[in-house]
Amino acid sequence: MRSEKIIVALVPNVFGALAPGNISIESGDVKIYRFFLFAVVTTALISGPLASAEESGWLTDFKKAQQEAKAGNKLLLLDFTGSDWCGWCKKFDREILLKPEFKDYARDNLVIVELDFPRGKPQSLELRKQNRELAQQYEMVGFPTIVVLSADGQKLWRYDGYFPDGVSAFIAELQKLRKG
Repeated sequence: MRSEKIIVALVPNVFGALAPGNISIESGDVKIYRFFLFAVVTTALISGPLASAEESGWLTDFKKAQQEAKAGNKLLLLDFTGSDWCGWCKKFDREILLKPEFKDYARDNLVIVELDFPRGKPQSLELRKQNRELAQQYEMVGFPTIVVLSADGQKLWRYDGYFPDGVSAFIAELQKLRKG
């Protein structure tokens, strides 16, 4: 018992904040349970905001997106964004890209690619390199920028900045591309 008290005195209970006023020495099982609970909660809090774009139908791998567009004879929509810092990008997402009407249209007609330039979100070096190269290739100068390509990779349309006319007008522009 004495050695446990010394250990507790030397190593403060990291999880004491979860049980204020608890001075008792815990058994190993309770410590493991609290550690496991802490790990699960921490993982959920960290991975929630970092959930991949691919989970929502958005791809981040341009080459994979090109292959899908060719296979499905769909247009390829590239969204150059600063997702965690660009106010106009966030507004464009809220008012156009996250709307059910756009999601329904995109599911049937588009392969959608997020080309993100975050300031605070972690991003692999490979993804960062791919996005920079595409930004140079399509002469990207500001955020948000939308570039629409045919299944063969030909640039059909580009829109720089926030699209103010709403989701219906945005979809109408995309429909014109499919017809033309």
